[in-house]
Amino acid sequence: MMPMKTAKKPAILLASAMAMAISMAAAEKAGAAEDKEKCYGIAKAGKNDCVTAGGSCAGSAKKDNQADAYLILPKGTCEKIVGASLSPKKS
Repeated sequence: MMPMKTAKKPAILLASAMAMAISMAAAEKAGAAEDKEKCYGIAKAGKNDCVTAGGSCAGSAKKDNQADAYLILPKGTCEKIVGASLSPKKS
């Protein structure tokens, strides 16, 4: 039988490594979200990322270039697209 002190070390190391990996993943996801922006009025019908006046989920846009449908793009990309807007357009 293994002494208790020796048996606990691998479990503690594994738990520490898992906690660190989870923490790093969460930090990376938060940083990635900061580098994104909502770009309105450019999604194809049924291809928007989320939420419109008439729907609450991705893919709810009823028509191409729907004014309140958006795609999530890297920051700075939306302003380079003709007809795109950083805020919902008036229909």
